Amino acid sequence: MARLRRAHRRRAGDLSRGLFTPASVTWRVHREAAVLLGGGRALLLQVAHPLVAAGVAAHSRFRSAPLERLRRTLDLMLTLVFADAAGALRAVGEIERVHARVHGVLDADVGPFPSGTPYDANDPRLLFWVHATLVDTALGVYQRFVRPLSPAARVAYYEESKRVARLLGIPERLIPRTLGAFDTYMRRMIASDVLTVGPVGRDVASSILRPPFAFGLGVAFRPLNFVTVGLLPPALRDRFGLAWSPRREQALRMLATLTRVALPLAPACVRVLPQARRAERAARRSPR
Repeated sequence: MARLRRAHRRRAGDLSRGLFTPASVTWRVHREAAVLLGGGRALLLQVAHPLVAAGVAAHSRFRSAPLERLRRTLDLMLTLVFADAAGALRAVGEIERVHARVHGVLDADVGPFPSGTPYDANDPRLLFWVHATLVDTALGVYQRFVRPLSPAARVAYYEESKRVARLLGIPERLIPRTLGAFDTYMRRMIASDVLTVGPVGRDVASSILRPPFAFGLGVAFRPLNFVTVGLLPPALRDRFGLAWSPRREQALRMLATLTRVALPLAPACVRVLPQARRAERAARRSPR
């Protein structure tokens, strides 16, 4: 209960319903299956940080099961959004159990980090970077592929995202106070040499973009890779050594336009994620 109160920043109130309600902008954004198109972008932003990449490489099955981290991340994120308080706390507990074993040192110089630099998945700055990539990606993908958000809705989404950051134990001093400050943080991180893609980062990125599937599945995965690469900031595409062109950018814009037009016509079973549909049914049944 103390953690939930800190997340909500209030002493009293009904904390049993979880972090968000059906009226929240977070619920509106994350119910859309189209937002999952940004999963690969978020992962590549994360592993562009050498300390995150080292942790993923040393403590996950990124070669044999390259999409496991993406699946686990998305599942936990959706649990935090749509579950009740108990479910949200279980998700945080699972995150903390995984993070407890993820620590070590860099075995080579990468950007501003010399060999021997320690990394720890519970480092609040790394936690916030991973959280920030999910927030930034969800906002961008929703507006590009679903519909634009008003300035007020974007501010509300960011303010709501702070609840997740606090529940994860990220200190308030590391959380930008406003959406403008958060956007500045993202621009500075992307422009800085902190995000230096070394051999380990490229290895992890390759496993994400070209997972070792059978030939047929690999071909089917290419359109998603196209979206992933196109959604990356240009500076990060260059650091990963990923090709892009004006023609591909135009194709991505056309795809986004077609998606925005087609989504309102799609049935809920296609458009809305199962976690959101279950949560919405539960909310309608609730006497509160």
